[in-house]
Amino acid sequence: MNQEELQHRSQDSDEGASGQSARTAQTEAAPVEPVACDWPLRLDKLPIGKDAVVATVDSDDQSLRQHILDMGLTPGTEVTMMKYAPMGDPIEIRLRGYELTLRRADAARITLENIHDAHAEQREQVHGGSTAHPALGEKTYRPRPGEHPVPAGDPLEFALAGNQNCGKTTLFNQLTGSNQHVGNFPGVTVDRKDGQIKGHPEAVITDLPGIYSLSPYTSEEVVSRNFILTARPDAIINIVDATNIERNLYLTMQLMELDRPMVLALNMMDEVAANGGTIDVNLLESMLGIPVVPISAAKNEGTGELVEHALHVARHRERPGRLDFCSADGPDAGALHRCIHSVAHLIEDHAKRAGIPLRFAATKLVEGDELVRQALHLDDNELDALEHIISQMEEESGKDRLSALSDMRFAFIGEVCRRCVVKPRESREHLRSLAIDRILTGRFTAFPSFLVIMGLVFWLTFGVIGAWLQGLMEEAVAALTTLADSGLAAWGVNPVVHSLIIDGIFAGVGSVLSFLPLIVVLFLFLSMLEDSGYMARVAFVMDKVLRRFGLSGRSFVPMLVGFGCSVPAIMSTRTLPSEHDRKMTIMLTPFMSCSAKLPVYGLLTAAFFGRGSVLAMVSLYILGIVVGMLVALIFKNTAFKGEPVPFIMELPNYRLPSAKTTVMLAWDKAKDFITRAFTIIFAASVVIWFLQTFDFQLNVVTDQADSLLAGLGGLLAPIFAPLGFGDWRASTALVTGLLAKESVISTLSVLLGTESASALTALFTPLAAYTFLVFTLLYPPCVAAIGAVKNELGAKWALAVFALQVAVAWIIAFAVHAIGMVLGLM
Repeated sequence: MNQEELQHRSQDSDEGASGQSARTAQTEAAPVEPVACDWPLRLDKLPIGKDAVVATVDSDDQSLRQHILDMGLTPGTEVTMMKYAPMGDPIEIRLRGYELTLRRADAARITLENIHDAHAEQREQVHGGSTAHPALGEKTYRPRPGEHPVPAGDPLEFALAGNQNCGKTTLFNQLTGSNQHVGNFPGVTVDRKDGQIKGHPEAVITDLPGIYSLSPYTSEEVVSRNFILTARPDAIINIVDATNIERNLYLTMQLMELDRPMVLALNMMDEVAANGGTIDVNLLESMLGIPVVPISAAKNEGTGELVEHALHVARHRERPGRLDFCSADGPDAGALHRCIHSVAHLIEDHAKRAGIPLRFAATKLVEGDELVRQALHLDDNELDALEHIISQMEEESGKDRLSALSDMRFAFIGEVCRRCVVKPRESREHLRSLAIDRILTGRFTAFPSFLVIMGLVFWLTFGVIGAWLQGLMEEAVAALTTLADSGLAAWGVNPVVHSLIIDGIFAGVGSVLSFLPLIVVLFLFLSMLEDSGYMARVAFVMDKVLRRFGLSGRSFVPMLVGFGCSVPAIMSTRTLPSEHDRKMTIMLTPFMSCSAKLPVYGLLTAAFFGRGSVLAMVSLYILGIVVGMLVALIFKNTAFKGEPVPFIMELPNYRLPSAKTTVMLAWDKAKDFITRAFTIIFAASVVIWFLQTFDFQLNVVTDQADSLLAGLGGLLAPIFAPLGFGDWRASTALVTGLLAKESVISTLSVLLGTESASALTALFTPLAAYTFLVFTLLYPPCVAAIGAVKNELGAKWALAVFALQVAVAWIIAFAVHAIGMVLGLM
């Protein structure tokens, strides 16, 4: 059976799998026949509905190979092919109780053996509640106490660490009351956030990026590891998804090796109990040697006890009671055990001088961690001895160093789970997710579903709810402006100051504030989609399309939001885990035509194209997309050369969005936008007012043609002459459009004295009007958007985005005008 046949059969199966109960994949086609193909079979060719055991994991990139192993794809692990994306790439597999997506190119690095039908046996059902948890001091195995307890009232610093999608930021909000974004999309916490623990003002907790391991594969993992190693928090709160404890404990073991005071928070215990599972918390504590607290972060259950334990271990400096997880008589006859302990003896003095925990340093050296190796400053003889010890272990165990360490950790986790965990039956959340995914990620239904969902979001935002609220905001701003105008006139304020306040501040800031309802409503809907888990599916579905342009599937949503407003689109790139993808997405997002340009399109197309106005407007949207993709292709082969980061991502279960989350997000975005409105936009409004009001002798003008702004427009007019609109009034309108695109229309109406078609035809020909619209489409959207770029990437990147868009807008507009002239269009 060749690859094409396997892929065809896989896609015809409607990409479903009916649950872990089974690892049984449901298909709408005939059952998959036994695989007959050239060996070894690789994971990218495994048909849907088949199980297989991982034989080897190969990669030229050791960091990528380490990442794959850390996600649980170790030799000997059984995997089930769940589905292919609608375009055949990426794929989704199930292993160790959770779903993982990866691209076929990365899956092709993994060879398989023992291919068979997915298991059909049901799990044994055990109906029980959650295990009773002991009070402080009643644990059967205590952590190692420190020598000098921290006095009561002294400051304490905690690090909150955990996998993505485990409820980490939800717990952070519960502990601090802080307004943080909680999402059900990998990578949502892209930098550290601090907050005081409620009721304990001396205790500060830092929410670290969600990570799967402490291996330095992504920038998030480096940030989290460096914070714990260099900032040296008093204690670590490690939150673990109890419904997927096997994968989550992998990070726990690495955190324990850091030898810092630590408490384990078992989150989502309510879901475990509701689905018939139990976890013996007391036994888990005794096996790990750290306090374990069952909680439900979403329901705020158990968080009080968690805080008590965290404060206790931090104040008494109680470190993990167990650091050694390798067996002296395991399947490898103790080869890895001897290796790690030999390395520890070799580097003990170096680790102490560098301030790196010994066990952590030893395991990282075995992994080949270059950051740790450099920090220890080993001499050549010690490096040779180190390599000799590791090579001997590989020879004795028959495994390479990375596989040996991953196997050791997962073997220990397997033993812990076997003794402490009664696995729940197939959860309602997972069964529901599988049913929904048959539609939302189905071969023939994924794209139509996406269009319907996003169409509904934009219709409600820009056509119903948001538009209504925007109207109310405009009326409120107009009423406040009238009131201020009357008050200033009654007070007899100097006319120039009066003009500054009304024509400058109120007009500039007020026009931008009118978009606040749109941004809030749009982010409410996007937050609901993100919190539900749908955004991860969008990335899964769109990845293959965007990868051809040097982006990953995660970049699609911010670019889509750009059609509504560039500001929230740029802000939403914070969810992208890769700096490569994030920067490139921010550079491309402004090419998507935002809704603020619609008034400009509407006025000029109605004036010049009549019945063809709709076609003209649609052509502008299409042109924006095409230009954005062309720029992406140029970036892909120049400034952003290289492939996007591998698409290895967990697909979380669908969950009902949290009302608290959406409200908090709306307030957070509103606060950010208002802050910008009264800083960047305020300053820009004052500058534009000044240019409109005064001439070069700083006298107040009576005719706009004599103003500094008109003079600036006159200086810029020759630049636009090759585009067909060299009049100073057109260039002046473009300058004011940098404040807000609606200002293009208001400026033209002021300078022309009317918005009538006859006045516009005196300024533009139809070809010049369309060229003007093309330039308006592609040049920088507004000051707020450039300010958002500056806020996300810094001033240099904001300047680069501005220069790029001006250059691209001029080149494309010139090409459009030249083609029109050649075709005889005027």
